[in-house]
Amino acid sequence: MSRSSLIAGNWKMFKTPGEAAEFARLLVAELQVPTDREVVIAPAFPSLTAVAAVLRGSEIALAAQNVHQEPQGAFTGEVAAGMLRDAGCRYVIVGHSERRTYFRETDELINRKLAAALASGLKPILCIGETLTEREQDKTLEVIARQLKEGLKNVAPDDIGSAVVAYEPVWAIGTGRTASPGQAQEVHAFIRDELGGKYGPAVARRLLIIYGGSVNPVNMGKLMAEKDIDGALVGGASLEVASFSQIVNYPEV
Repeated sequence: MSRSSLIAGNWKMFKTPGEAAEFARLLVAELQVPTDREVVIAPAFPSLTAVAAVLRGSEIALAAQNVHQEPQGAFTGEVAAGMLRDAGCRYVIVGHSERRTYFRETDELINRKLAAALASGLKPILCIGETLTEREQDKTLEVIARQLKEGLKNVAPDDIGSAVVAYEPVWAIGTGRTASPGQAQEVHAFIRDELGGKYGPAVARRLLIIYGGSVNPVNMGKLMAEKDIDGALVGGASLEVASFSQIVNYPEV
């Protein structure tokens, strides 16, 4: 079956609210979004409402980069899913390798964040991926299976359709190194097979599995030519209108 594509730009800790809003204005004006793909941008928390105002009525959706697992409470510095939804977000990234590495987020915590997102009507983008050491030790599929199982623990079949899985090999994020299309396809096919075992093949065929890790205008088309790669989670190349637009309008290979 033919699936739509999802291309998300993760701006990480770049762009002030003013810079983010101006970038969004340029993107809305210049980007022609093909009908078979959805475009999402994820600014930092302080920029969400400013960017949401610019995106209103456009074909570009808003995402947050993180979420707290509780709906409210005495958690200074944290942001709840309901707040993100009210700010205009449709998606939220959970389990990014930088959250796992720098902030010691565990599979259990990531699962709670994913559940909180679903409960608030947000679409979670669950990031999973192995380190270079794990790949060199031939543990890639073992790591992916664990992160997928724990990350989606207790997610009902009725809810899984709202989730997106992003395979991001940690060794390829921000390093300039990219998994080859064949390497990425192998893991994407494995993920789809694992999801099929949990939710059934028909459900797995509909789910979006996207790739992240030094995606750029040059390699995007080749990655998208693989049958189980449904889009990209883009880091540095999403910070410039020209490069992100080229990625969204990737050439067919």
